Amino acid sequence: MSPSATAADQDQDRDRGRDRDRLAELDRIGLRWSERGSAALTGPLLELADRLDRALLHLAARWDAVPEEHPALLAAEDLEPVAYLSSFPQLATFAVSLSTEGDDLESFAGTAQKDTAAALSRGRLTTPRDVLTPAACYHVYAHHRGRELTAPLRVTTRNTCFRREDHFTPLRRQWSFRMREIVCLGTPEEVTPFLDGARTAVDGLLAALDLTVRWAPATDPFFNPAANPQYLMQKLHPTKYEACYGDLAIASVNLHQDHFGGAYAITRDGRPVTSGCVAFGIERWLYAVLDRWGTDPAAWPDPLAAVDGDTLR
Repeated sequence: MSPSATAADQDQDRDRGRDRDRLAELDRIGLRWSERGSAALTGPLLELADRLDRALLHLAARWDAVPEEHPALLAAEDLEPVAYLSSFPQLATFAVSLSTEGDDLESFAGTAQKDTAAALSRGRLTTPRDVLTPAACYHVYAHHRGRELTAPLRVTTRNTCFRREDHFTPLRRQWSFRMREIVCLGTPEEVTPFLDGARTAVDGLLAALDLTVRWAPATDPFFNPAANPQYLMQKLHPTKYEACYGDLAIASVNLHQDHFGGAYAITRDGRPVTSGCVAFGIERWLYAVLDRWGTDPAAWPDPLAAVDGDTLR
């Protein structure tokens, strides 16, 4: 083995050791990590996630945002109007079930009794018809499809979202993760002040938690870079800004113009509505709090206390 290879091996061993120590510390406070890209939360970390989400609901109440709860499944045809699957097939995750034709189920069950992996690789599956939610707000546009609004509509919703990526890291980049969104549909004159106010409110919450971020323009995964002129427009006239804690985007403020209003025939005064949303990745906020305040729950700031009163206005 060459000296350089030995040094590289030693570096990898140190990295693996740090990863094991980090996961052990996260496990102690309630995170059970699957290397396939998902995290179970219990104990202090679950309580922090719950109090953070309730703080975000508190912010949503400022705009009288109506709570909506949607399933994790989204019909594939509901994404057709925005060409999500043809634009971003690499991110999609589908819900499938076992075929019930002939003896497919008996064959699967028989194999599964001896070898689950073999049964899964050989079992016949039905044609997928549903997508696991890629972003919480997609349900809102599909749910209100064809509606004529007589006043601005503000909605808040949370969902478990799924995006397949080439690697996963606990709390930073996960296949399944929790997303809270506040969505506004209306005229440009109604949506723009909402987004301005939302960004100010997010800044207030970040300051109360002593989390330092920088706001950076970004392009949106809603738009295919190769096929959608909205992507180029975002490059020329940024309409998406991300709150970046270090190199990690933990929240974003997005102006969609009439992209979703036109796609889902949601109108106001006979014209497609403008839409905008503010989105929060719950696990990423947990990462930021732990990075800033450490893994002792006694040291963590209380997100709910941070939004009490008028301190963030």
